Amino acid sequence: MKLYGRSVLNKDNNVDKALRKFKKKIAESGLLQDLKDREFYEKPTTARKRKKSSAKNRLNKQIAAQSLPKKLY
Repeated sequence: MKLYGRSVLNKDNNVDKALRKFKKKIAESGLLQDLKDREFYEKPTTARKRKKSSAKNRLNKQIAAQSLPKKLY
């Protein structure tokens, strides 16, 4: 028996284990995040601003990680 897509085989009637595997498959595929993103319409300008802001935050975080700590005296 071959399973395709987002299906999970239930062995020994262990529903909890099968549910955990199913949730993991859904999370790894990105389907849930895609549905959340499409739940409400986001204007293209808002999406650009959000992406630009997150890029700035990533850059600032990277710079802060590379900088030396302030002197404590």
